[in-house]
Amino acid sequence: MTQPVSVPANVTLPELTFRGVLLGALITVIFTASNVFLGLKVGLTFSSAIPAAVISMSVLRLFKDANILENNMVQTQASAAGTLSSIIFILPALVMMGHWQGFPFWQTLGICAAGGMLGVMFTIPLRHVMVVQSDLPYPEGVAAAEILRVGSAERAQDAAEDAGAAGAKPAAKPAATGMGDIVTGGVAAAVVSFAASGLRVLGDGVSGWFALGGAVFRLPMGFSLALLGAGYLIGIVAGLAMLTGLIISWGIAVPILTAMGDMPAGQTLAQYASGLWSSQVRFIGAGVIGVGAIWTLATLFMPMARGVKASFSALTKAGAARAGQAPRTERDLSAGWISVVTLVLVAILVVTFQVFLAGAPLSAGAIWKLVAYAVLFAFVFGFLVAAACGYMAGLVGSSTSPISGVGIVAIVLVSLLMLALGGELLAAQNGVQMAIALAIFSTSAVVAVASISNDNLQDLKTGWLVGATPWRQQVALLIGCVVGAAVISPVLDLLYNAYGFADAMPRQGMDPAQALSAPQATLMLAIARGIFTHQLNWTMILIGMGVGVCLIVLDEILKRTCRVARMPVLAVGIGIYLPPTVAAPIVAGAVLAWLLELALRRRAAAAGKPYEQFADAPNRRGVLIASGLIVGESLVGVLMAAVIGASSSDAPLAIAGESFAPIASYLGLAVFVLVAVLFWRRVMRLA
Repeated sequence: MTQPVSVPANVTLPELTFRGVLLGALITVIFTASNVFLGLKVGLTFSSAIPAAVISMSVLRLFKDANILENNMVQTQASAAGTLSSIIFILPALVMMGHWQGFPFWQTLGICAAGGMLGVMFTIPLRHVMVVQSDLPYPEGVAAAEILRVGSAERAQDAAEDAGAAGAKPAAKPAATGMGDIVTGGVAAAVVSFAASGLRVLGDGVSGWFALGGAVFRLPMGFSLALLGAGYLIGIVAGLAMLTGLIISWGIAVPILTAMGDMPAGQTLAQYASGLWSSQVRFIGAGVIGVGAIWTLATLFMPMARGVKASFSALTKAGAARAGQAPRTERDLSAGWISVVTLVLVAILVVTFQVFLAGAPLSAGAIWKLVAYAVLFAFVFGFLVAAACGYMAGLVGSSTSPISGVGIVAIVLVSLLMLALGGELLAAQNGVQMAIALAIFSTSAVVAVASISNDNLQDLKTGWLVGATPWRQQVALLIGCVVGAAVISPVLDLLYNAYGFADAMPRQGMDPAQALSAPQATLMLAIARGIFTHQLNWTMILIGMGVGVCLIVLDEILKRTCRVARMPVLAVGIGIYLPPTVAAPIVAGAVLAWLLELALRRRAAAAGKPYEQFADAPNRRGVLIASGLIVGESLVGVLMAAVIGASSSDAPLAIAGESFAPIASYLGLAVFVLVAVLFWRRVMRLA
């Protein structure tokens, strides 16, 4: 078990500083906006812990008294806020169904901040058992700690060299934090994204359509550099699983459905096949995702339950004794503070739900009854999910933990609860619509709890490895939740008014091709509507559940017989559900990561060195460049949303018309391939 060695417990350094909180807030705005845009576009978010740590080190290097613990607090705050953006997996459904016309600031802030901060509170009792005493790998947490350690060592070495060479001209040193790699990826993606979405001189994707008999097939490819980076980060196992989902949807399901039906007059192959995929095949993906989420939670239930039991046992037996005598590196927020903050957060949830239901055609007593149901569900189910997500994050990492799958389970459970207990609401005028909205809003609180729980223990693992003070880190997590929650509403409003969502446009005449798909929110709205109206597409969902069971069996066989190959069920379901021009570049990024790994292994073998040691620096560079690609394209998407919203035009900066579209597609493909080649060369340069 790795021990914290960076800053011993008997050493005290400045940690939670004003400048650190301010820097963390600024980084929060960047990564929250980036994750909101990426999540609405493709249904994926990325872990911001590593790039936040690199940015923090690069900025705080300007201050002589900065230290590793202060850097750790900045990345803790920023990564928590970036993770909270997972709320976009469900909240846009309220706009899609017409309950909201935008995103009310105070309601959005209340549900995001209270849910996220409850996620912090729920996971504090788990820290000792799941972080300190556990052998869970916590991949992002360990990687962030290693980056902080390297940066701290380089800073100390620089200071020693400068002190030893006083009066002499210092030798030029390259910036070693990795900020240059993030900037390189960010600038490249920003330029390409502006040329594509702003100037319209580059295409953003291309598809080939063809028919064999009555069966319609599609060969898709998107040119998003953010998705290339996302694919690089998720790796080849998840990438091949998404490719399997693509093949299931567009190589099997859509061809079968098109062959069984007759194409309506006046429709093209693309319109006919896309309509069937949207109305039928995506529910197969929903079934696969649902089964995968339930299976994941079931397999983790026993170890999670043991961890929770041991954590509370430790709190009750030794917590009081440790509170006054424990070393600095073992001091969590006290039980009193946890209780007070939790009660305040529950009160905020009560007020938020009461405001949400203020317009319901019900008596005051009925409204308070529904508020009690919703808050109790969010609290109890949120607590269970917090423990499960904390364990999953430690086992497989925050980026691959199935938050959207948890959301699907939650929306099903809360919808069934409303059907059983919300008789007065369902009998009222427009009661079904309000019940669907309340189910979505309740699930939003659960998703906020789950997403922060997913990130919290990763950050606490980083802090433990570098010798941070836990209670200060937990305060930083709470600050990050508040700052991130304040950013989410205006960013969502900006993106909605500029691009619109799938089946939800704020004004007439908008280009549906530019709409953000918000795949998880669309799916959860469809599930809630289907449950309340008894019109859920059970045929396709059951087919998807059957496919999911088969994939689980295949994955278990591979786990026992093949050391490398796996078939993660949730990734397959996402591949079925995502638009194909979105999934394809993610697969391309995963293949790029795999090819780079093979090349690095060959070079390591030729050099006679262990792969892990040889490939450490190149792999870190690849992660930072990929993160830069995501941030660069996402920020341009947000900035373009502001320009579009101000001009009320879908393409205010376009210099190319529709006639240029075929040429733009070829140019987009050429640039996409060029960036992938340059990515390869920059990573391999360190080998």
